[in-house]
Amino acid sequence: MSRLTITTQDQAEKTLDTMYRDLERRIVAAPPGLCPIDTTSSFIKMCLAQSCGKCIPCRVGLAKLTELFDDVLNNRADEHTLATIRSTAEVIYNSSDCAIGFEAAKLAQKCIETCEDDFNSHLTKGVCSCNESVACVRMCPAHVDVPGYIALVGAERYEDAVRLIRKDNPMPLTCAYICEHPCEKLCKRSMIDTPVNIRGLKKMAVDCAGKVPVPENAPSTGKTVAIIGGGPAGLTAGYFLSLMGHKVTLYEQRKHLGGMLRYGIPNYRLPNHLLEDEINSILSTGIEVHKEVSIGKDISMEELREKFDVVLITIGAHTDKKLGIEGEDAKGVVSAVDMLRAIGDDIYPDYSGKHVVVIGGGNVAMDCARSSVRFGAESVSIVYRRRKVDMTALPEEIMGAEAEGVSVRELEAPISIEKDEDGNVKGLWVQPQMIGAVKKGRPAPKNAAKEKIFIPCELIQVAIGQDIESQHFEQFGIPVKWGQLLADNACQIPNMPGVFSGGDCVTGPSTVIKGIAAGKVAAANIDAYLGFNHEISVDVDIPDLTYEDKTPCGRVEVAERDVIDRKNDIQPIEFCFTKEEAQQESGRCLRCDKTGFGLLRGGRVEKW
Repeated sequence: MSRLTITTQDQAEKTLDTMYRDLERRIVAAPPGLCPIDTTSSFIKMCLAQSCGKCIPCRVGLAKLTELFDDVLNNRADEHTLATIRSTAEVIYNSSDCAIGFEAAKLAQKCIETCEDDFNSHLTKGVCSCNESVACVRMCPAHVDVPGYIALVGAERYEDAVRLIRKDNPMPLTCAYICEHPCEKLCKRSMIDTPVNIRGLKKMAVDCAGKVPVPENAPSTGKTVAIIGGGPAGLTAGYFLSLMGHKVTLYEQRKHLGGMLRYGIPNYRLPNHLLEDEINSILSTGIEVHKEVSIGKDISMEELREKFDVVLITIGAHTDKKLGIEGEDAKGVVSAVDMLRAIGDDIYPDYSGKHVVVIGGGNVAMDCARSSVRFGAESVSIVYRRRKVDMTALPEEIMGAEAEGVSVRELEAPISIEKDEDGNVKGLWVQPQMIGAVKKGRPAPKNAAKEKIFIPCELIQVAIGQDIESQHFEQFGIPVKWGQLLADNACQIPNMPGVFSGGDCVTGPSTVIKGIAAGKVAAANIDAYLGFNHEISVDVDIPDLTYEDKTPCGRVEVAERDVIDRKNDIQPIEFCFTKEEAQQESGRCLRCDKTGFGLLRGGRVEKW
């Protein structure tokens, strides 16, 4: 008889592996708005099925937890049930032999600590307070009708698709080119294969629609609104307020409107002439614009409050953050904000022959690195103190940068900048890091027992975040914390009637679509504050749902120009879908707005 044998998977194990992969896809595509108690109960039951049964806390305790959660879900629970769940989970967590038991208990503890409202709703009403809706619509901060415009693109009705998007987002072209597409995150298509390429279909719509006129304004209300800041939030609010009939005057500090769209995103990602066209469409609603005006210098908040019925502050985050290391004052150390701002004013640097180091790991760092390649740099390196997988930049941006020759140096923390005798940058000293314990949701780096490393370079770009110029607004009396203006979820400044604020100056640096969402919210609540209830809608009929089988199908990606060509100029790097590709990709949409709870609970919001 053989001493050892080669272990092979039997059919049961293969089936179980397939089930786990299917489960993983379902978890990835879990729709928002699910009952957290029901979901937690399901996870605990799965953990119970995984239990080996050796230890009593896991074998018996998890069975008891599932019974208690079932009591809550089936209206058999009271306040004593919640106390029993807490104590049972605590015992399991403290005495289980392995992670199956104590992690399941930890999940129960977290649920009962953070979902108190949902437990109370079950106890008092017998139902959950959650409200599931279409995942892509809910995950979009501006709540754009995603299934609707996907269906319109599939029907080759591109102008109608743009009109439908504009109902909630007046910047469809901008988002088609640079949106981080959070709408794809929980796409139910993941249960079959991969998420629908929503951004690609939006790009198909804007590239093929041509010039689509904006809707007509409502009759004039006689009310006036001043908007400070011409970025995504300010432009969006101005657009909707103008459509509602209010007179909007916009004040912008820079030469061009667009905020970080113009002064933070390079031309190869968002062409300036296309951005100008979109901004002009927004301004065609009758918005009056004053450029190169600084609040607190050219005009004060006091003057604006006297002159206008409402003031909306959407100044964004446009000042740079410092590294706080020795040698940061060297010649050749520039902030990403200053570099991209110059590019936004069409001032292009020449980095020919220079070795460039970019410090940071977000999309701005990628923009700086990829722009430096296009401006002739001999070499470009990105230094990041965490791992590449921890970078906040979009994966496609990181891949694009590396394809263009950018070196990503992970787990290296800047410690000092070395200067030559004339005060110019000579190089950057970094301390190697090792990844450590998880803090605030991701593993934190710590110094590794390795020698520091010197990176020779002539130019260092700092892209570690942006701050907000809030001093004048704080002097006016607007509450400020950590440099951010304090406004509620309705964009209203507490105890200051007629003053609103939204976007990056409230949340800190964020995404374009979140700024657009803030502008939409601000417009709705300013309209209500002024005593009106205007509705924004669009007369577009959405194609009916078809019932063909949804078989697995690969996702179509937006094609890009060859690396050899694109890295030598600042022209757009992406192509458009062909009609065949758009038809196939739009056909992958499951039309969650017309099926299941998506139809029953908020499948389509026709007006707001």
